[in-house]
Amino acid sequence: MSEPLKVMVVDDHPMWRDAVARDLAEAGLAVVATAGDGPQAVRRARAARPDVLVLDLNLPGLPGVAVCRQLVAERPELRVLVLSASGEHQDVLDAVKSGATGYLVKSASTEELLAAVRGTAAGDPVFTPGLAGLVLGEYRRLAAEPAPRAAGREDTPRLTGRETEVLRLVAKGLTYKQIAERLVISHRTVQNHVQNTLGKLQLHNRVELVRYAIERGLDDA
Repeated sequence: MSEPLKVMVVDDHPMWRDAVARDLAEAGLAVVATAGDGPQAVRRARAARPDVLVLDLNLPGLPGVAVCRQLVAERPELRVLVLSASGEHQDVLDAVKSGATGYLVKSASTEELLAAVRGTAAGDPVFTPGLAGLVLGEYRRLAAEPAPRAAGREDTPRLTGRETEVLRLVAKGLTYKQIAERLVISHRTVQNHVQNTLGKLQLHNRVELVRYAIERGLDDA
């Protein structure tokens, strides 16, 4: 049997934090750490190395977006699911641009939270209904702006035909599961193609990947 998914819960309200951690543990997930403020979250996440970080935005000491940005920069494979009381568009966009994979408001049910954690762990973008379109629109807006070029990236890396095909579907907003079904390949194969593409393009997360694809018109292909 595979090891249980390792999850860390960060929230400054102890009762809420404990309730979320309990729900996740009862569902068979391994809650490897919890934290109540930003600096504590960074320290404990570095030590516990969770697969998924369930993160509130409003944290004392260091805002949630700063925690997300810092930890994802250190461990690009870390998945972050923001669980916030706010459904404000700017909060959602700030979270995504900091490296969050998903965004759920706290009015979500336990079942929705569990599904979101598992989807986030798989690398799928998981958003409270109504927010996914907003995020895709922001990807397109970012793609319209000139992106800074990193040193040594003048040559466009060569992607395989399948990597390009997967990238095109990612840019269209499809989840990894939907891409797997569309291309009749496994979920794991989709993840491998995305990771290979990130490496070739020297990108760090899905936000940068979608921006790259939209800049090149792949979402319209």
